Amino acid sequence: MLVFAFLLAAVLLYFTLLGFDWATFWETITTGHYEILLLTIPLASFNYFIRAVRWGTLVSAEKKVPLLSIFWANMVGYLGNAYLPVRAGELIRSAYLGKRSGAGASFVFATALVERLLDVIALVLIGSISALLQSQISSLLAGAIKIMAIVGVIGLAIVIMMPFQEKMISTLIARLPLPSKITQKIAAQAARFLVGMRSLHNVRSLGSFILLTAVIWLIDGLGNMIGVRIISQALTLGQSFILLAALGLSSAIPSTPGYLGVYQFVAVNVLVPFGFSRSAALAYILISQVVNYLVISFWGLIGLWQVNRTQLENGTV
Repeated sequence: MLVFAFLLAAVLLYFTLLGFDWATFWETITTGHYEILLLTIPLASFNYFIRAVRWGTLVSAEKKVPLLSIFWANMVGYLGNAYLPVRAGELIRSAYLGKRSGAGASFVFATALVERLLDVIALVLIGSISALLQSQISSLLAGAIKIMAIVGVIGLAIVIMMPFQEKMISTLIARLPLPSKITQKIAAQAARFLVGMRSLHNVRSLGSFILLTAVIWLIDGLGNMIGVRIISQALTLGQSFILLAALGLSSAIPSTPGYLGVYQFVAVNVLVPFGFSRSAALAYILISQVVNYLVISFWGLIGLWQVNRTQLENGTV
C-alpha cells in the first residue's frame, strides 16, 4: 500500500508540474498577504473544536464523555493522520478515547467510522449541489462525485443495517475455525463495534450531528474564501465547496502523509477552471496545507502531552 501511495504521488506530481511556471509560482508565494492568516488560523482551530463536539454526539450516545477528552483524542488522531500513513490516526484516537472513557476501543472506533462515512456523504451532497450550479467544472471531478455518491449511499445502508444483523454476525464468528476463547473475544469486540454503529440510530444524536456537520463545512467553505485572498484570488462559496468536496473525496485514495501529490493534482484541476493560474492554484494549496499542518501540530502535540500526562497520573505507562 505504501509503495502504491508513493508511486501514485510521484505520477500525480509529475502531471501537476509538467511545464510549470516556477517564476510566477515563487512570485505568488513571496508577495502573499499573510496577515490574513491571523483570521484563518483561529477559524481553523475553532472548527477542529466543533468537530470534537460533533464526534461527542456519537460517542456520548451510550456514555457521557468529557468534551476536552474528545477534543484531545481527536487532535492526536489528526496528528497521526498528518504524519503517519494509511490514516493511522483513526486507530490512535479510538484506542485512547476508548480507554479514557471506558466505552472500549471497538465502540469508539465504530463511531469514528460512522463519522467519516457521514462526512463523505455530506461532501458528496455539497459537491453535487454546488457542481450543478457551476458551469466551470472538469468532467473528471463530475465523474468522481457520481462514483462517491454511489459508494456513500452503499456505505450508509451498511451502517444502518449492520446493527440489526448482530445475530447473523455472531453466528458467522462462532463458525470461524479458531479456538473458542479467541472467537469469544472477537464476538465481544464485534458486539461493542455494532453498539458504536447503532449510535446513528439515536434521533437526537443524528440531528445534532447533521447540524454540526453543516456548521463545520460552512466554516471550512468560508475559510477557503478568505484564504485565497492571501494570493489575491477569489472564490464563491459554491466554488469553495467544490474544492472541499474534491479534496475530501481524494483523501480516500491511498496516499503519502500530507497527501503529497494528491492534493496538488486535485487543487490544480479544480481551481484552474475557476480562473486560477496553475501557479496560483498550487501556491494556495501549499499555503493551505502548511497552515493546516501548523494548526494540527500545535493542538495535536498539546493533546499528546495531555494523553501522556493522563496515563502517568493513572499509572498506566
